[in-house]
Amino acid sequence: MHSLKYVSGKSKPQVPKLIIVMGVSGCGKSTIGKQLAYDLGYEFIEADDFHSVAAKQQMANGIPLTDTMREPWLERLTQHLCQGKLVDSVLAYSGLRRRHRQLFRELGFSTLFIHLTAEIDIISHRMSQREGHFMPESMLASQFRSMELPKAESDIISLDVSADLQHTCKSAQAAVALM
Repeated sequence: MHSLKYVSGKSKPQVPKLIIVMGVSGCGKSTIGKQLAYDLGYEFIEADDFHSVAAKQQMANGIPLTDTMREPWLERLTQHLCQGKLVDSVLAYSGLRRRHRQLFRELGFSTLFIHLTAEIDIISHRMSQREGHFMPESMLASQFRSMELPKAESDIISLDVSADLQHTCKSAQAAVALM
């Protein structure tokens, strides 16, 4: 059983929020997620930190993970989110599979997914500019193929990240304010 926050002056408990910034590798999940968490005063969680060394090595070698290989990663993520008291959090997480997104909806948070989108050439260019990340640019096409686009998932909003970072962060904050 998870505890809920009570806000003075309100008779209903406030359910902690989980904002999941999702999308293919290189779309800006971590950058936008960190900024959003900072601006809102929420905990920031980087899903990549929960991958095993073997999984990161496999992706670094250009081999996509299977759904079976993602299971232990998802288990570690959901356990982390649910340990102790639930707190308002922002999670940078790919969210490629609909059934995996559903796992997060069932954790006891008020959940909102912010799906970051852009054309493949824009994201490819961004990936070519970053350094020190295990996911190579060559994996981008497989990420686009694996992404199950939101259909009939009313808790997902899509934001085009072709614009500048500041504009995208303001749009994300506006979406959270409507929760």
